[in-house]
Amino acid sequence: MMLLLKELLNDNYKEIEQLEDDDNPGFLEEVFDSFWSNSTQLLASIEEDMYKTPPDYISMDKNLHQLKGSSASVGANKIRITVDIIREHLKEENLEIAKGSLRKLKMEHTTLKFKLDDYFQLLKQLGAAGP
Repeated sequence: MMLLLKELLNDNYKEIEQLEDDDNPGFLEEVFDSFWSNSTQLLASIEEDMYKTPPDYISMDKNLHQLKGSSASVGANKIRITVDIIREHLKEENLEIAKGSLRKLKMEHTTLKFKLDDYFQLLKQLGAAGP
C-alpha cells in the first residue's frame, strides 16, 4: 500500500486488498466504487438533514451510523473518526460545530477518493507493463 494512503486507511483495507487475486482482479476497486457511491449519498443526506429547519437529528444519526460502519469496513479510518466526532457534537446539540466537522468530513472523503483513484490508476499502469 502506498505510504500516502497509510495515513488514511487502517488494516481493514489491507485485508480487502489481499482478497484480490488473479481469479478476482479489480475486487478492491469494485469495493471502493460501491463505498464511494454509498458514502456520497449518505453525505448528501446528512448535509440535507443538518440544514433542515428544524434539523432531522434522527435521520442524521442513522445515516452517520451507516457511514461509520461502511467506513470501518473498508478501513477509511479518518472518515470513521470524523463521523464519531460529528455524532458526539450532535449529541451535545452543538449543531454549528457539527456543521464544521461535516465540512471536514467531506474534505477527507474527497481526499481519500482522489488518492485511491491515483493508486488504482498506478496499479493499472503497473499491471499493463507486466513482468
